[in-house]
Amino acid sequence: MKTLGLSHPMKLTGSYKDIFNLSFPIMIGSAAQQVITLSDGVFLYPRGEDDFASIGFVGVFYLIIAAVGYGFSKGGQIMIARRDGEGDKPAAGSNFKAMMIFEFILALIFFLFMYYGTPYFFKALLDSEVVYSKSLEYLEYRSWGVFFSYTGMAFIGLYTGIARPLFIIVDTLLLGVLNIILNYALINGNLGLPEMGIAGAGLASTIAEIVAFFVFIVFVLFDKAIKPYKLFKGWRIDTKLIQTQFSISLPVVAQSVLGIGSWLIFFGIIDNLGEYELAKANLVRYVYLFLSIPIWGYCSGINTMASQAIGNGNPELVLPIARRTFILTIITTFLIALPLYLYPEYLLSFVFQYGGSDMGTMDMLEDSVPILMVLLGILVTFSAGSVYFNAMSGTGATFHGLLIQTVCIIFYLVAVHYTITVWGKPQEWAWAVEMIYWGIMWGAVYLYMRKGFWRSIKV
Repeated sequence: MKTLGLSHPMKLTGSYKDIFNLSFPIMIGSAAQQVITLSDGVFLYPRGEDDFASIGFVGVFYLIIAAVGYGFSKGGQIMIARRDGEGDKPAAGSNFKAMMIFEFILALIFFLFMYYGTPYFFKALLDSEVVYSKSLEYLEYRSWGVFFSYTGMAFIGLYTGIARPLFIIVDTLLLGVLNIILNYALINGNLGLPEMGIAGAGLASTIAEIVAFFVFIVFVLFDKAIKPYKLFKGWRIDTKLIQTQFSISLPVVAQSVLGIGSWLIFFGIIDNLGEYELAKANLVRYVYLFLSIPIWGYCSGINTMASQAIGNGNPELVLPIARRTFILTIITTFLIALPLYLYPEYLLSFVFQYGGSDMGTMDMLEDSVPILMVLLGILVTFSAGSVYFNAMSGTGATFHGLLIQTVCIIFYLVAVHYTITVWGKPQEWAWAVEMIYWGIMWGAVYLYMRKGFWRSIKV
């Protein structure tokens, strides 16, 4: 398909075809952390509740770290798309260089925090000594990957912002396949490598990210279509441009951290119910992450399309693009989710019990099915809320988005606390609260977009 060629930019009109052509490669590319997280869980599940519960907690923690880098890359993506829509390619390239420098500095800060600060941070959050010690084992190796993860996100932000996302698929597939092979080798001691358990999962993910990063570097060096953006000229620390990106990106980062951070608190609440309940919640989370991949792909796509539409002088296209994106998101998500809802126990046992387990019986898989049924409703409201929310972010209205999400998050956490801790309801009730959260989010964002306040925002 020529519009998706590695060397040809896409001409965006806002049609269903354009939305899908742009979003599908991003859909695969944005799944990078989910692929790593799911792979870790699948290989650690047979080792018992302790490992599985621990990777559930520390996996969410690392997703928060990744979300910070992803949020800043999204801010850069919005600015790159705006400049590209205006036809100013050198300015789009300058935005990329500013984003790359900032991402590296940010990676250094978080590396130091993970290496020296997490023992104290986890101690304040966790009751389980087993989960505490195993989480630190994982981060001992995983923390080094943050440099390559963050700077790699800058490249993804660039190629998404200029609507040339196909190579993101190639690089993400490489990352996913390599991570699976290394997990197989390092977690259980296969292929002549040592058995490292949960620490092996951390090392496998870091190695995979390093290789994927350098492959992307090689591609950029040989990509002739990228030359007009002048990526290899005029490298300097442009504090003014970094400050502008920071002001746009900070609300996006805060949104990501609030969203995933609420999950960390959610898992902390579940941890009080015991390791079995925590492991069960973790199992559902893996399914949720997998089913969310299309949603995040379309959300990233609408960031670019909304910003480019405004840059092209067509702001009236933003709401129609959001509506079409929502329809495509629902259709794609339901097609992927349908087999799971028809045969939940069979598919779960096929994925998570491929090699036998200390947990042995099907109890956990069977106990998770009621929660999986709730996920269907969550996916519908999640699709609506997140698509319109990201359309709003693409217009540059990131601060207003942060205000809306903050109110929704506070409601969500209070409701989960009362549902589990005060009223003593089963897990599926707490998961169901998320439907209300996304419903309120969608209503507030839709009202804001209809009023047109975003039209006066400059990026």
